[in-house]
Amino acid sequence: MNENLKGLLNQQLANMNVLYTKLHHYHWFVKGEHFFTLHEKFEELYNEVTGYSDEIAENMLASGAIPASSLKDYLTLSTIEEAAEGLSSNEMVQSVINDFFQIGVEMKQAIELADHENAIRIADLLEGIVISLEKHQWMLNAYLGK
Repeated sequence: MNENLKGLLNQQLANMNVLYTKLHHYHWFVKGEHFFTLHEKFEELYNEVTGYSDEIAENMLASGAIPASSLKDYLTLSTIEEAAEGLSSNEMVQSVINDFFQIGVEMKQAIELADHENAIRIADLLEGIVISLEKHQWMLNAYLGK
């Protein structure tokens, strides 16, 4: 695995771990009339993101690359921000939509590089993640009435 692909995968591994913490934060702090719906949805999403993190790291290890594995590394490498305090439930949902979009754009770049390197297993893994994140974006946008 070349250094560029390794860097992109570590970036996405970092994003998944920052996103996991953000989704957990939203799960705990969501309030309002949609509490039950969003509390459950945020839990579903952080569980899904945990699986993606594990799959990315294990595929890196299987390819001879060392995955980032510390909170310090995640915060340094991540291109998404930690959860902001005091957001409304709709702002939380919009934040997740924005993160899913950002991650999708970046993963598509990694997919292109993986395809170029003939790293089919990695490209397939990332493609599956992108498909899922795009579906979640659509659903969350529908929730917001968009």
